[in-house]
Amino acid sequence: MAIEQLTVEEFGLGDPRIKEFARLPWVLNHGDPCWTPPLNADLLGSKLLGAKGMLTAEHPYHKHADVTHFIVRRGGRAVGRVSAAVNHRFNEYYKAKIGFFGFYEVENDPEASAALLDAARAWLLERGMTSMRGPGEYSNATHERQGVLIDGFEFCPTVELTHNPPYYGDLLDGYGLDKAKDYVAYLVPVDMTPIDRIGRVADKIRKREHIVTRQADMKHFEEDVRLVIQIYNEAWADNWGYLPITEDEADALAETLKPIVDPGLVRFAFIDDEPVAVFGGIPDPNWALRPRWKWYGDSDAVRLARLLAVRRHIPRVRIMFFGIRPKWRRIGVDAVLYHECFSYGYPRGYREGEPSLLLEDNVMVRRASATMGGHQYKTWRIYEMPI
Repeated sequence: MAIEQLTVEEFGLGDPRIKEFARLPWVLNHGDPCWTPPLNADLLGSKLLGAKGMLTAEHPYHKHADVTHFIVRRGGRAVGRVSAAVNHRFNEYYKAKIGFFGFYEVENDPEASAALLDAARAWLLERGMTSMRGPGEYSNATHERQGVLIDGFEFCPTVELTHNPPYYGDLLDGYGLDKAKDYVAYLVPVDMTPIDRIGRVADKIRKREHIVTRQADMKHFEEDVRLVIQIYNEAWADNWGYLPITEDEADALAETLKPIVDPGLVRFAFIDDEPVAVFGGIPDPNWALRPRWKWYGDSDAVRLARLLAVRRHIPRVRIMFFGIRPKWRRIGVDAVLYHECFSYGYPRGYREGEPSLLLEDNVMVRRASATMGGHQYKTWRIYEMPI
């Protein structure tokens, strides 16, 4: 039987095919018990929810980037998708010419995968890029949803993290892409945490360094998000792939996280009234947002209803914002903040913590995660190749 011909279609923001682009992963990943997509509103926007979708021109990402999208069809049936992007702010920051491929989803079809990557590569080459990196959403700044899962497929992803079939890594390796960097996640079963020892250490450090702490204030949530970003933009500045978060991006992040935030899991540390660190845990909304593949569907309304019903009964926390400004590292402020989050969270039913995404070579944070009783259990890879 003859193999049906491949065709690749390109289109931009605002094209009707954007909806098909957003929906295609639901077809490709149908029935996967761990795959968990963002809400439709996070991609296509929603006036009702006040969301600026990533795949709309209104999203702040597009103020500093050029993007395009591709769908590959075999005999008319969509079998994969990818985006290509030039993030001008990223390249200006790094004085580089890196193009990105993202939103990568495809059947286990090496020819279809290669056709998508060829199209993205050619588009980036036309715009003067010298290398192609990905996958991410549009690009690979540290605060974006990104990476191909290469280890830990049996574990479901927490909020803002990706999940994919095991063959994705083989397709990207087979195309000739090389590893640029790995990210890892640790799982911390709180029953395994040596909390008494950490508590004794935290008490000594708090007194010695005159550390004052507080939890997030939901009455001033936007101001606290900006404080998180202020600390982030200094604490992560030397990390691979770092790009300062803008106020617009901070606002978009606040809109996404506000419904699920438990303020007691977000802790700030101050010394002499100066903010020095943040430890931010988010109850994992994926616990409720994961598709159920039932007859009544998995619309945003259905998924959000599940989330609102269980949002204070979610046992897993993603430790998403963990940063210490350089001047105050190695004094033990992380132990103080972790002990406070544990003391707040354990009586409220939180039983697992996940520090992620951690750079493979971020030895200090990985060591701290292990000290809390954690072990590495998932790995994601970022790929790159010259073009």
